[in-house]
Amino acid sequence: MPGSKRPLRLVLGMISLLFVGIIYSWSILKAPLSVEFGWSPKALAFNFTLTLCFFCIGGMVSGFLSTKISPKIRMLISAVLLFSGFFTVSRLSGNDISILYTGYGVMTGVGSGVVYNTVISVTTSWYPDRKGFCSGCLMMAFGFSTLILGNIAGRLIDSSFGWRDTYTLLAFVIGLAVLILGFFVKPASDDAFPSVSGNAAESGRSDDLSPEEMLARPSFWMLFVFFILLAAVGSTAISFAKDFFLLLGAEGDTAVAIVGILSVFNGIGRLCSGALFDALGIRKTQFITSAVAIIAPLCALMAVILHSFPLGAAGLCLCGFSYGFCPTASAAFVGEFYGRKHFAVNFSLLNLILIPASFASTISGAMISSSGSYISTFVMLTAFSVCGLVINVFIKKP
Repeated sequence: MPGSKRPLRLVLGMISLLFVGIIYSWSILKAPLSVEFGWSPKALAFNFTLTLCFFCIGGMVSGFLSTKISPKIRMLISAVLLFSGFFTVSRLSGNDISILYTGYGVMTGVGSGVVYNTVISVTTSWYPDRKGFCSGCLMMAFGFSTLILGNIAGRLIDSSFGWRDTYTLLAFVIGLAVLILGFFVKPASDDAFPSVSGNAAESGRSDDLSPEEMLARPSFWMLFVFFILLAAVGSTAISFAKDFFLLLGAEGDTAVAIVGILSVFNGIGRLCSGALFDALGIRKTQFITSAVAIIAPLCALMAVILHSFPLGAAGLCLCGFSYGFCPTASAAFVGEFYGRKHFAVNFSLLNLILIPASFASTISGAMISSSGSYISTFVMLTAFSVCGLVINVFIKKP
């Protein structure tokens, strides 16, 4: 029975995303490069922006090739790119930062994006009746990569193992893992879950919209803007979390520990949003998402005004929690709103929200530098969340 294979498919998908989620550990992986080559924080920050851009491009390429190239071949290509990217960085010499941009930014960015799109589109096909749960589990694994693999890599870098050997190890381990897992990433057949398909057909849903049809719907553009605002709130808060906690009086080790807890809340948010989607449906999930996104920066704003570390920790953990809603909900919404047939492409198009959202942290950094305070930043993030709530009112299923 197809249903008996679902747990295994889900676990394998989670393991795949756990490995490729390492690209989000850039704050850990970049540290030795700054010391070794003297590259500025701005130059290293640009590498991560580049990585996110090519991550989105990789997802789009995977989506458009999904009807022409099998998941196994796409995973094989990704394995080669990920191996080449990390291995290139391990051999850096001199001061030519363009090699870093090519290896980490382009190669690992595209490779991770292809795996991300392939695994999510294939694995969720096994859970047409529990889209939120499946998406939540996958996104949680992706988010926990920094907490697990990122910390392991950080310890290796700080040990006698060194950063070059660490990058070499990452190249072999991640490349090999994606290569092997690629043989097991297979979509469910169209008739695997006839009862679910039948119910969908009987309900008269406007299903299986092509990318062109989806882009012509106002609902898509409202979702696009909403998820940009939601992602901007969480990603911006996370980007300066350590410095924020230090400002509120935390010790160095305490600040680092809370940042780790923040990533846990991010992972829990991914799972919870999926469960809410399945249990409460689209409409209620939308408004719960907005409510959490508004409360989070408001709580952090009050922490700055009152100079309260506990309130600040609660606020930023809620920011991480609400940020976790973004990837899970976007995947679940695309499947629910626009159908499964073109899911890979449609999801990759909505995932482009990561590019504009990434610039919010740059803007907030400039605001903090000019004012010396986090107040204006959290006012901005609260405004983003309120605008998202207003947009939510008008988002309706096609």
